[in-house]
Parts: sequence; C-alpha cells; structure tokens
Amino acid sequence: MKTNSTSAPIPTQQVKHELRRDVTVWGSFMWGYADVGADIYVALGLVMAYAQGAASLVFAIAGSIYIMIGFAYTELSSAYPVAGGGPYFTLRGLGDFWGFVGGSALLLDYTIDIALFAVGSAGYINFFMPYVIGRTPESFVISIGPLHGINPIWCLESLIIIGILIMVNIRGIKESSVLNSFLGAVDLMAESSVIIFGFLFAWKPEMLASQWKTQFPSMHNFMYGSSLAIISFVGLESISQAAQETKRPASIIPRTSLTLIFTVFIFAVSFSTLGLGVLPWQNFAARMGDPVAMLAHTIPYIGLIAGPLAAILGATILFISSNSGVMSASRLTFSLSQFGIISPWFHAVHPKYHTPVRTIVIFSMIGVIQTILSFLTPSAMDTLGNMYAFGASLGYILVFIALIKLRFSDPYTPRPYKVPLNVNIKYKGRKTSFPILGVIGMLGVGTILFEVVLTHTIGRIAGPSWIILCFMYYVWYRKRDGYPVFGSIKHDWEAEQIEVLTSAEEYDLLEQYKLALAERDKKRKEIK
Repeated sequence: MKTNSTSAPIPTQQVKHELRRDVTVWGSFMWGYADVGADIYVALGLVMAYAQGAASLVFAIAGSIYIMIGFAYTELSSAYPVAGGGPYFTLRGLGDFWGFVGGSALLLDYTIDIALFAVGSAGYINFFMPYVIGRTPESFVISIGPLHGINPIWCLESLIIIGILIMVNIRGIKESSVLNSFLGAVDLMAESSVIIFGFLFAWKPEMLASQWKTQFPSMHNFMYGSSLAIISFVGLESISQAAQETKRPASIIPRTSLTLIFTVFIFAVSFSTLGLGVLPWQNFAARMGDPVAMLAHTIPYIGLIAGPLAAILGATILFISSNSGVMSASRLTFSLSQFGIISPWFHAVHPKYHTPVRTIVIFSMIGVIQTILSFLTPSAMDTLGNMYAFGASLGYILVFIALIKLRFSDPYTPRPYKVPLNVNIKYKGRKTSFPILGVIGMLGVGTILFEVVLTHTIGRIAGPSWIILCFMYYVWYRKRDGYPVFGSIKHDWEAEQIEVLTSAEEYDLLEQYKLALAERDKKRKEIK
C-alpha cells in the first residue's frame, strides 16, 4: 500500500486548462442561469405541496442558505478556476477520501438531475395534453396491486427523453452555449414579465395573508418543505464548472456568480409569494408537473400567451438541464480519474464518436432506474427531490469545511473574492482570515441535512446506500492499485496552481502567488 511520502503523483497536469478559456461575462452568467434558473419550474409545486401557506418563508430560508453557499463557491472558484466543482475543492482541502465522498454525493445529484429534469420536462409537455388529445395527464393514473398513483404515460415520456439524451451525447452533439444564452435570456424576460404582471393585475395580498394564517404547515411539513426547497437552487456547481472555461475568471466569476445568486433568490421568493396571492397552494400541489405554466396561465392580459410560453420554455430548459446531468457526470468522472479517485476505465471513449460512452451509458441508465422506481412511489418528483436534497446538502457541508481548511492550509493562493464576515487570527505565526460566515453556512446546510434524514424516508435510506455502494468500489479500486484508502496520494498542488493561473492569464495573481511561496521558502530556510 502506498503512503503519502512514497506514492507517485497522479499526473494532474495532464488536464488541458488552456483549451477552453472563451466564456465571456454574459456567457458566464447565462451558463449558470440556464441551469439554476430552470429550477423554479420543478420546485414551485413540489415545495408548495408541503410548505403550504408558509411557502414564501421556506423559499426565503432556503435562499438565505443558498446565498452563503454561493459565496463559498464564488471564493473557491475564483481562487481555483478549475472544472471539478465541490469535489475538487474538497479533495484539495481535505484529502482524497473526503474528495471521494464529495464526488460520490455530487455524482448522485447528477444522476438525479438526469431523472428529475427529464420528468419535469415531460411534465411541461403535458401542459398541452388536454388541448391535443382532450385528456389530462392525471387521467392516465393507474394502480398495480399495492402501488397506487402510477402514471405510465408520464414515466414513458421521461424515459424517451433520457433515451434521446443518451443517443445525442454518445454521438457527441452537445448543448450549445449560444442556445443556452438565448433560452436563458428569453426565460429571464418571461419570468420577469409573469412576476410583474402577476403582482400588478392578479395578486391579492389578503389571500396571501389568509393562507399564511389558516394554512400554515405542521412542523414536519415545514421541515420537509424547507429541505426540498434546496431544489430551487440546484446547479451551483455550474459556477465552478464554468470557471475553467472563463476568460480572466478572477474578475469575471465574482461579478457574474453573485449576480446569478441574487437573481435566482429574488425569483424563487417572488414566485412563491405571487403564487400564494393568486391561487390556493392546493392548486400548485395538484400540478407539480407544470406549476409555473399554470400560474402564468391565470394572469390577466398575458395568460393566454404566457401559459403556453412558460410551458414551452419549461420543457426546453429542463431538457437542457437534464442533458447537463449527463454531461456533468462525464466531466466529474474525468476529473476524479485524473486524481486517482476512480479508475480511468470510466473515461474510455467511443472508437467512432470519441465520446466517454461508458460514463454516458452507465450513469444515464442509473437515471433510468431512478425514474422508473420513482414512478412506483406516490409522487415521482417528490421521491427524486428528497434524494437530491441528501446529496446536495452532504456535498455543500464538505465545501464549507474545505473553504475553512484551505484558508489555513493554503494561505498563499490569492483570493480575488472572499466570503464576507471574516476575523483575523494568528496561525503558525501568520495572520489568517477566518470565515465566520463559512461556519454559519455550514451549520445552515447541516440543518437541511438533518431535516432530510429526519423527514425523508426514501432520502435517508437511498442516499447513504448510494454512498456505501460507491465506498465499496473506492476501497476495491484503491487497494487494487496500491493507493491508501483513507490517506492521500501525493499531489503537487503548487505546480497545479501555477499552471491554472497561467492558463487563465491571471498574471498579477500568478506573481502574487509566486512571491508568497518565495517568502514562505525564505522563512523556512531562516528557521533551519
């Protein structure tokens, strides 16, 4: 078994950072919005079903925690502008084992992304079903023995969408960033129009107050709803994934990601507040498949156009988000294989199309299995949502811990942006900025994880089971190749950071980093 001191470094420098620096300020923002901005299409009805009259409060609480998570990702992504997301930060800050835990949690979320957003996309397609065939999606619901509420048509539609994505990704036809930007811009205008016209012509504050007073949920439902509300903000990984493809990430990422964070927060709270002032929460619970289209359809003057437009946008953007789950799984497994966390076998390419066919098929088929099993439960979207909440909250906790740890273990890397609310403390003779907000954020996400374990029957079983299954593979692979299971392979992070800053053309930061390392080495020689 290899140890930290004797193991050969994994060739991290094989990652070609310099090939992809072409994302602009607008592209960086829309890259994130195309993923994160789509989430309200899925989350609105699902969260309303449990948060009921307190939906606005639940979205606000989850959004506040999301803002702190966004701060953490902004600092880490601008300091370490490399694709890999939370698992990369965790690997760098906490070591190989915890990097594996973060990676397996994120991989769970990516497979859930494939399933959840495919189901959501099909749900918005079904908005048109009454006009096309004269039947509602609910009319196809059947029971099979002890299983009730199964919708085979909706399930089949979702599986067809995933099948299309598998074929598209194997052939190497990827989502276009130009298309993402166009759809994101249209969606941004459409959602803004629904909110503005809705508050002007349809919103009734007395209805909101009445539902708050008479329809406030039980504590169990409040906790359940607040943990599900994190679905409104999935896609935070896109901030760090885009970092490796962004021009001058140190200056662009803080501006675009912070704008994205607050934009999504405002939309989530606005839609829930608008919805409770226009319709009873029960209407949203009954229309989990297309809640935004239903809400838009009820608004005077624009409803006739806004409803179908919201349905088309919802179906299209959620299709792209489902596709991002397929693509991101291959990105993540490639990143993990570069650092010896999983076998490079997963990144084998198709002989004709030169795409990572094994990763695409394996993790997409896991999404297929999750989709089928979820439709055997009373609510497919609820089942998929609470599984996602487990993986996301576990991964975010590790990111916060890595943020704090890296402040101490890597004080030499320049941080163009820092999480707010810091205090200076002495550590090993050096002044270190300790992130108080990082601790608060970690406790906030820990509360969500506690809520998931306490209230989500499926989430607290399926989530840990996935981690255990991945751990069994991790132990087998690391022992087979002679790597430590709980220890770390030796990584040359300093050389990695120099290459990253050079490829990003952040020459000022590169100079600062080299000077900091030189000062450190000088002090070490003086001590000797």
